[in-house]
Amino acid sequence: MNKILALCLVVVLASPVVVRADKPLIAQQSIEIKGSPKAVWDFVKNFDGLAKWHPAFKDDVIKSGKNNTKGAVRTLTLGSGESFDEQLLKFDDSRMFFRYRINGDSPFPVTHYVSTMYVKKSKGGMTKVIWQGKFNSAPDSGKTDDEVVEMMNGAYKAGLENLKQLIESGHT
Repeated sequence: MNKILALCLVVVLASPVVVRADKPLIAQQSIEIKGSPKAVWDFVKNFDGLAKWHPAFKDDVIKSGKNNTKGAVRTLTLGSGESFDEQLLKFDDSRMFFRYRINGDSPFPVTHYVSTMYVKKSKGGMTKVIWQGKFNSAPDSGKTDDEVVEMMNGAYKAGLENLKQLIESGHT
């Protein structure tokens, strides 16, 4: 019996240990916007409306399904001309949030990307918009995890700052 136990121990110790760094990375940005939650939500809620307020995108078109309905797929086109698809996973008009994922390849150095946008009432007539993404770094991107998170935070921040400027200047 001891020989069998010893043999099992040798096999376990000799087996390669697979360490996976699959813990998702998180990027999150938020901004306070002067205006009602409903007005802000009405401006950001359309799944086919990102190009209307995010300066990095020149087009946003529903290619399958119905806008703001689970399963809808949009094709986003960056200012550089690169395009990729995202799928709506959840849309809750009454709770003012939606969740989506990147389908297939994208120009970003991420895999398993899922993002959520929330709109919430804040203090003093302000509304808080929170944009959060969870993802893994693409292993062949040549970028560190920190660089990828910084890049995604920069994309969120640019969009939210432009959103604030558009709403507060009355361009809704």
